[in-house]
Amino acid sequence: MARLAFLCDFDGTVSPEDIGHNFVMRFSARGDARASDAERREANARLEDLAARWRAGTLGHRELTEAECALLRCDENEAHAFADGFALDPTFAPFAREAQSRGAQVLILSEGFDFYIQAMLARAGLSDLDVASNRVRFERGRVIPEFPHAARSCGRCGNCKGAHARDWRARGYRTVLIGDGYSDRCAARECDVVLARGSLLDWCASERISATGFDSFEGVLDRAREGAA
Repeated sequence: MARLAFLCDFDGTVSPEDIGHNFVMRFSARGDARASDAERREANARLEDLAARWRAGTLGHRELTEAECALLRCDENEAHAFADGFALDPTFAPFAREAQSRGAQVLILSEGFDFYIQAMLARAGLSDLDVASNRVRFERGRVIPEFPHAARSCGRCGNCKGAHARDWRARGYRTVLIGDGYSDRCAARECDVVLARGSLLDWCASERISATGFDSFEGVLDRAREGAA
């Protein structure tokens, strides 16, 4: 039986909430109580325009991240305090530990940021999991994104999950994508098994990509136990 590599999206999947999106909403002028009404309206219009262009496919994820971060004002302490308000899906840690005990690889692949992913995994006792994500650097209140995996990208992603899927398949693993959204599409085209929810499940159906819906990591674990993953 082939070894399994579970490639897990973070925002909206391992974490029930999209923390990256909430981070942008909170630390742009849109979420700043000190900003004027005009500044909040302008920031909101700018963010909505960027999101619409991204959903339409005219803006890549790396460009989206760079444009959103240019609108943010936040220092590192504020960012970590913000991350403290979120938690992982309670079914994820039991899934990860049992999957590892069965010889599987469990990896986090994210277009989000390392500062909140690493902090949340550490609080859950999962700091040993491999994480591939984007990064941010905090300088004088500015949020500067970095893309350490961009060289392996499709050219549009900051961290192309499809490239990671190809790597794990080349190592002889049966790859299982677990995701929910736009940033998982490249991986959905490459993985052996796709477990999807939200917009990703609808998109896979429209693209005729075989995908199975899931509600929680408890269900994912049941599939792994049955050999269905």
